[in-house]
Amino acid sequence: MPQSLARVVIHTVFSTKNREFVFQNAGFRDEVHAYLGACSKALGCLPIRIGGVEDHVHLLTTLPRTLAIADFVKEAKRVSTGWIQERGGMFRQFRWQAGYGCFSVSESQLPKVVRYIEQQVEHHRKITFQDEYRELLRRHGQSWDETYVWD
Repeated sequence: MPQSLARVVIHTVFSTKNREFVFQNAGFRDEVHAYLGACSKALGCLPIRIGGVEDHVHLLTTLPRTLAIADFVKEAKRVSTGWIQERGGMFRQFRWQAGYGCFSVSESQLPKVVRYIEQQVEHHRKITFQDEYRELLRRHGQSWDETYVWD
């Protein structure tokens, strides 16, 4: 086969350093989500839905066959960190957490994951980020050590 084709969809989740509530202003939060979408697109990752709440983000994107997950997340965090820090004031010290979670998504589950990301504000009225993340890990069969998950 002379042509290489791939359609890989990933759901990436990461929080602010120490899960600080940095994005309390909904307008600024929307700007951050839009910027992360632009970062994703610049890396060749089609943004399907970007969302989140005060202390974390969810990126539902494609992943091109030529880009490693770790490189995608590293670059999205690096570029968005600089953009957020440029806002000055309390944002000068902004950092994302060191780690992240990344989960494969089948085409048949895309609408469900899109709704899940769109409903983050309502969802987090009932559940913390930590409990949400643990549940994502469980659902995807991922083991973890609490000592190293949170920073």
